[in-house]
Amino acid sequence: MADTPELLVTHRRSDAFVGQFREALADRLGHDPVVRARTPAETAGRFGTAEAVMTNALREEWLTDADSLVWVQTVSSGVDRLPLEGLRDRGVVLTNAAGIHAEPVGEQVLGYMLAFERGLTVGLRRQADGVWETFAGGELRGKTVGVVGLGAIGSRVAELAAAFGTTVVGTKRDPTDAPAVVDEVYSPDGLHEVIGRTDYLVLACPLTDETRGLVGQAELELLGEEAVLVNVARGQVVDETALTRALQSHTIGGAALDVFETEPLPADSPLWDLSNVIVTPHMAGSSPHAADRLVDIVADNYEAFAAGDRAAMRNRVR
Repeated sequence: MADTPELLVTHRRSDAFVGQFREALADRLGHDPVVRARTPAETAGRFGTAEAVMTNALREEWLTDADSLVWVQTVSSGVDRLPLEGLRDRGVVLTNAAGIHAEPVGEQVLGYMLAFERGLTVGLRRQADGVWETFAGGELRGKTVGVVGLGAIGSRVAELAAAFGTTVVGTKRDPTDAPAVVDEVYSPDGLHEVIGRTDYLVLACPLTDETRGLVGQAELELLGEEAVLVNVARGQVVDETALTRALQSHTIGGAALDVFETEPLPADSPLWDLSNVIVTPHMAGSSPHAADRLVDIVADNYEAFAAGDRAAMRNRVR
């Protein structure tokens, strides 16, 4: 391996993002290691000789001739869009970007909750219709926010929610490692306990075999007719058909959804037209600071990779 190995950035990232990231990484490292692929064909063509790749998704067939591949860096915390078994079988180091989206997602979740609590969803609809009709707003203070998945994003949600005077409960794979701001922490087996106490249920967990379909009809019924579901995890964590029925029948009070089973959300989805739903196009993690935050992780990992010190690489998934 060269002392300054190339880092292939796949076509899936925008020119603006790559430009900002590339400049910041070059400033940090003292040289520019980035090789930019602009099309799927170019990405596939370069995979055969790439040692290091930064991407948010990979096709299984790209690995067929990727004999030189040593390291894959994702641009998100989730790795569910990668062929994990193929990477594992090849001994490829996989690192993610956990933490870089915590601030924007946390702020967006807080915005969702305030929109429902203060009736802003009602106000915006009446404004669009040109109707002056007063309505009452509530307060977040005193409410209970349940956070499923107390990683970097869930922890930031908990901090912001607690600052508004809410009680925060949540689940974490290792409850002993939860942030101090959370009032009560349960293992994943305590999900129903959390749901039963919650006014706002925030899904911030990764998509795994264990979390796929985690929230279905039984959980939605337990959530109750006043509670709001907020999903910034992955669409597949929720049974979308059951959720749609629950919203249509007012089994739950509402939902704020940034992720969906199928993206883009199909034009004929009933979710578009429901008055108790906020739909956003998987943009909660967007931020003008995302590239700079990513550089902090990638630069450290690149230096460790170039030095042959895989153990020193940050955010290792495997």
